[in-house]
Amino acid sequence: MYIGNTPAENYASFLTETFTVSATTNYTLSHAVSNENDIRLVINGVVQQPGSGKAYTASGTTLTLSSATASGDVMYCVYLGRALQTVNPPNASVGNSQTAPTIITGQTAETSIATDDTILIHDTSASALRKMTRSNFLSGVGGANTPYFRAINSGTTNPSNNVYTKVTFQSEDYDTGSEFDLSNDRFTPANGNTYFIQAQLTGSGSSNLQACRLRLYKNGNTTVWDAYADTYAVDSNLFSPTAAAIVTGNGSDYYEVYVQLYLDSGTPELQNRYFQGFKLIS
Repeated sequence: MYIGNTPAENYASFLTETFTVSATTNYTLSHAVSNENDIRLVINGVVQQPGSGKAYTASGTTLTLSSATASGDVMYCVYLGRALQTVNPPNASVGNSQTAPTIITGQTAETSIATDDTILIHDTSASALRKMTRSNFLSGVGGANTPYFRAINSGTTNPSNNVYTKVTFQSEDYDTGSEFDLSNDRFTPANGNTYFIQAQLTGSGSSNLQACRLRLYKNGNTTVWDAYADTYAVDSNLFSPTAAAIVTGNGSDYYEVYVQLYLDSGTPELQNRYFQGFKLIS
């Protein structure tokens, strides 16, 4: 019967070690000890007295004699206090039966997590447990809707009637990836990123605006989206179509906005417009 936990090792005998003797005072123990009292040293059948200023001292694996041995001496030691310590279990040796059911459920539940707190994950490529900070975990799982951009123009221009005209922009509200170029009014998405892009504008006419068509062009000649508004609108002199598309960049393809205003008579007017987009999280 034991009080407390059953010992991990039963009937452990004292370990002995015999030394190859030479004319020296310094020897190396096979097992670390806290001090010389953890071993009994015997030279030529005589038990030596431990301690500083006596026959020998020991610390860790270093055994130091007060006098050098001779080559014909016989010396051995008995480990009296060698600790039978708890060691790390072998790989993959711990299962459900070795852990308490409260190892997780018994702990205080977190209600918030700091950026530098760590999360335990399983790395399948290495078949090992890893820890990851909250910020890296969220970045790896969710990603971010960046880059994104928004180009605007609030001025009024007069495009030619019934002709597709490229829409220009005055400024940017934001452009986190520097992928929209105000000098040529082009959006060139980065290689490998997929984006949602959208454009809207207001077309009007001083007389009767019959139709307003908005297009998103790829590389200046391929239509990726066509938005159309005609005289069925409530105000036939003020149309605001919206065009949107999902595109994937390759580093060279670019996207632009074109508009066509058709009036029976009078002067076409292009008013407020914007062109915007953001990276989709995959």
